[in-house]
Amino acid sequence: MRSRATVFIDSYGKGWALRYLREARAELLTAKTDPKIASRSIFNAMKKAQAAIYHSLGDPGLIEEIVQHKVSEENSTEEPIVKCLVEIERSIQQVASLRDLSIGRSIRTAENIVRTASEIVNLFVEES
Repeated sequence: MRSRATVFIDSYGKGWALRYLREARAELLTAKTDPKIASRSIFNAMKKAQAAIYHSLGDPGLIEEIVQHKVSEENSTEEPIVKCLVEIERSIQQVASLRDLSIGRSIRTAENIVRTASEIVNLFVEES
């Protein structure tokens, strides 16, 4: 019975990871085509890409808690995946806090985050 629960959780996480990744790509496209809402769409694309990663790795709430803890620490982590997640979070915070950052630069940052998310999700989630 336990193996069924594990499969259900995996399917559930897979579904959400793929959904968030699709939505991140759509938000990025919107940011590129509609300058009036570009800033909001860029932020949404980055947050949805981040959510895709968190869902593909397991418990998104726990992963977010770990990342937030690591972001607040002065010491950098040696764990590659945690280091990557911390860098993504810091990039999102930077784009959100610097309103005068050019839209072009923000879009490039969002593209990098979405690309990274896609690579991570593809490593952990096998698309059907």
